[in-house]
Amino acid sequence: MKAAAPITINGLKASCSQCNLVELCLPFGMSEDDLNRLDELVGARRKIKRQHSLYRAGDTFEAIYAIRAGSFKTDVLLEDGRDQVTGFQMTGEILGLDGISTESHSCNAIALEDSEVCVIPYAKLEELSREVEGLQHQFHKVMSREIVRDHGVMMLLGSMRAEERLAAFLLNMSQRFTARGFSPAEFHLRMTRDEIGSYLGLKLETVSRAFSRFQEEGLVSVQQKHIRILDAAGLKRLLQHQSGSR
Repeated sequence: MKAAAPITINGLKASCSQCNLVELCLPFGMSEDDLNRLDELVGARRKIKRQHSLYRAGDTFEAIYAIRAGSFKTDVLLEDGRDQVTGFQMTGEILGLDGISTESHSCNAIALEDSEVCVIPYAKLEELSREVEGLQHQFHKVMSREIVRDHGVMMLLGSMRAEERLAAFLLNMSQRFTARGFSPAEFHLRMTRDEIGSYLGLKLETVSRAFSRFQEEGLVSVQQKHIRILDAAGLKRLLQHQSGSR
């Protein structure tokens, strides 16, 4: 993995009120006046090149980051030297919440493609939350969303077979692309199969076999990282079978 490079700052200020991600991001539901106040808080955007770090485990926690463009993975270094992927984050989602409790980051955040984030200094966010009605509530909703997602991953790792894990992953990605105005049935995965396997607790060979079986059964069409879901109902039936077998 490439070493972290200096992060460049775009001269343009971020504008929450004009951002097309506002319905996905932290400011959702806020009044226009409150959005203008939040614009004062988001002082800069940062661009991060593909495979470079936004932050590393152990870095001092200073801000949270709203992904304006691109995508990221978070991972931790295991004792045996392997990287364990803990999550994939897309446009409109928040990075950096891992640092709140200890005031230092507990994982690495790596760009999966050339990306851009809005920097939200946490101390100023806390201060503004006491003044702007609804901001603290929305921030709690964002944190709750992350907890629910983590719980979902634990369910994947704890009770599902390999093909069920991959089906759940693809359906989740479909839902997240749909929320961003993209096709629910055709999308490009920025992560590698090895990274998907790390996230799902599966070996690379197992992920590849599951993709091959999905193609053979007409559930998906796969061309490298480009995915077409041909039978979403069939993928959902895999999960329904899993839940009914408990």
